[in-house]
Amino acid sequence: MRKTLAVMTVLLLTLAALPALAGEMKAESWTGWITDSHCGAKGANAEHTKGCVESCTKGGAGKVVFYNNADQKLYEIDKTADALEHIGHEVVVTGTLADGKIKVGKIAKKA
Repeated sequence: MRKTLAVMTVLLLTLAALPALAGEMKAESWTGWITDSHCGAKGANAEHTKGCVESCTKGGAGKVVFYNNADQKLYEIDKTADALEHIGHEVVVTGTLADGKIKVGKIAKKA
């Protein structure tokens, strides 16, 4: 009896946690700019260049990041090579956010 009750309790707790876990993995989209952690929000514009980002991130001095227009925050991203192709124009980043970092599914120029 105790064993059955323990198993049922674990099962119920697991089922209760599933919606929260599924919510963390839901893809989202954000609009903003690819920049670097050194230039930050100042680099979130059409004048910012790939050369500047490469210079500011050379030797690990900074990171390629995403500036979100909505909350005006910088987010680390995982696909920096793809991101470098989008410097200087507004983009839509689609992916999942966890611990302040975006796992990028897609980066596309804003239409």
